[in-house]
Amino acid sequence: MIYFYYGDEEFNISTEIKKLKSKLDKNFLEMSYKEFDNPKFPDLMAVISAQPMMFGKMLIVIDCINYFKSKKKDTDSEGGFDDGQIKQIENALEVVNENLDIVFRAYAVPDSKKKTSIDKRKKIFKLLSKYNSQEFNQIPAYKTAELETWIKNQAKKHDLKINPDAVSLLLLQVGSNLRMLDSELEKLKVFSKDTPATKEMVKEICISNEDLFAFIDSVVAGAKSKALEQYNKLISTRYPLSILATLHSSLKEKIFIKANGSRYSQDELAKLINMHPYRVKLELQKLKQVPLKNLVNLKENLTQAEYKIKSGQSNLAPEREIEYAILR
Repeated sequence: MIYFYYGDEEFNISTEIKKLKSKLDKNFLEMSYKEFDNPKFPDLMAVISAQPMMFGKMLIVIDCINYFKSKKKDTDSEGGFDDGQIKQIENALEVVNENLDIVFRAYAVPDSKKKTSIDKRKKIFKLLSKYNSQEFNQIPAYKTAELETWIKNQAKKHDLKINPDAVSLLLLQVGSNLRMLDSELEKLKVFSKDTPATKEMVKEICISNEDLFAFIDSVVAGAKSKALEQYNKLISTRYPLSILATLHSSLKEKIFIKANGSRYSQDELAKLINMHPYRVKLELQKLKQVPLKNLVNLKENLTQAEYKIKSGQSNLAPEREIEYAILR
């Protein structure tokens, strides 16, 4: 059986593959489950033509995102196939052994400098789409109703009862990453045992970036003494460049909100920056007395600090370089 799973929601793609993998004989997993990373044409043909051994079903997962990249010139090394090769792939897929399942997995990394898009015009895409194909896309953070429904459904799969206010808080506290949400639901299941998970349980055991967000709020508000105190606590548990990355991301959102707060409604802003609507409301309130110029200057200072750290031009330790940028 041939499957084609693609999109930018890695958790759902992995879940489907996990279902297929669960059907394999656990005693022979090392031999019956294989993964391949964007194999070139000769290797791809060899993989497709694989014959299961005597132990029964075999599952092969082929990461193939490179096959769908938009390029001016398609070359074999970039995953492009000519018409003759496409025909050979098609013929090989038509005669795949009945005991062999092949999953073509095209995970398009979201929200990253290395974001990879899927070119649906390619012939290889049209070929694989003929089989058991399914697109899995992330649920935007502003679609709170859809995300809360997902949380409730996923809780049922974990045999977990969860109160409505706990669902809302979990989404607000953890965010829209499905893998992280699922992980927190598993923790809630263990913690709550046979009782419904409550808002208080979410506050007590689920991950939260409250300390980091409080630090960022202090930095933006210009409360430098408080920000410095919070920063020194954070660097005891977090890598400085990780804090810097979150600062950059947060400032980018804050600058956009500040610059466009009077131009768009809260719901429109939430959609434009993929943020929970309630968080947008809070940001608008917090940024009311903060000049846009201050936000831009702060981001420039942090950008300079990052450049010095990564280029080796800084004479300070990374945590002190970032601290200096905040205090400037």
